[in-house]
Order: sequence, then C-alpha cells, then structure tokens
Amino acid sequence: MADIILNFTVNDEPRHLLIDDRDSLANVLRNQLHLTSVKKGCEVGECGACTVLINGETFDSCIYLAMWAEGKEIRTLEGLMDENGNISDIQQAFIDEAAVQCGFCTPGFIMSAMPIIESDEEYTREEIKKRLAGNLCRCTGYENIINAIEKVKKIRMEKQNI
Repeated sequence: MADIILNFTVNDEPRHLLIDDRDSLANVLRNQLHLTSVKKGCEVGECGACTVLINGETFDSCIYLAMWAEGKEIRTLEGLMDENGNISDIQQAFIDEAAVQCGFCTPGFIMSAMPIIESDEEYTREEIKKRLAGNLCRCTGYENIINAIEKVKKIRMEKQNI
C-alpha cells in the first residue's frame, strides 16, 4: 500500500491527485472529485452503473485501478453538460423517451451510448443492444433506452449530412 500522485484529465480538466495505489477509479472520481454520476452498484464490473469513458472507450470504473488512469482522459456524465450547465442531447432524449425511472443505471447507460452516438458508423438496433450488454437496468426496461439512443444518433447523423 502506497500513496502516489495521479496525473490525468477528467472532463477536460487536468488533475493531479494523491491517491492510494489500491483505489479504484470509481472511488477516486466519487470520493475525491465528487463526481456522483459514477455509481457504485455491484463493484465487480457486472452492472455498468460506474461506466466512464477512458480515452473514448467505455470501462467499468469500479474494477479499473485509478493508477491505470495515469496520463489518460476520463469523461463522466458531468462532462457532457455544456459551459452553462445545460444537459446534453442524449440526456434530454432519455427524459423525452421515458428511459429513466429510478435513474441509478442511467449515467452508465448514457456513457455507454456516447461512443455509439459520437461515431460516424450506423448501428442497427441489435448492434446497439450488444454495445449496451454490460449495463443492467432493473426498473425502466431497455426499449426506451434504445429508443433514446437511436433518436440522438439519427439527429446527429442528419446534422452531419447537412
């Protein structure tokens, strides 16, 4: 057990933190940076509630050692808001499509959706389901979540073609 300095970028802000080398990224994000969108559900990488983007890829931050984030770019749900604190299009789509009930799983689903909606690729409904397979929801159901992702993906693709 040792304390180390972690140098990384979180939501476009460079950070330098003293951490315990055994800490998970989820613990550091929640406890030191107070980014509470990172939920601690199962803590074994099964539920997806702690999903964040690391250099643009989705990871379960509960099983990702914080020290592995050295020099990397981390994005959480808080990083999707604009400079005025307005929510993003995907967050609004989750509201519009009733893809939220208790909301515990929502940040993880939204972060898992980001590589899909930010990609230039087109995805079928089945492909979206496969990309979301690491996220569990116990109350909303998956159809509205997929509807929200498809809605934003379609709007973003249309904007790119204009």
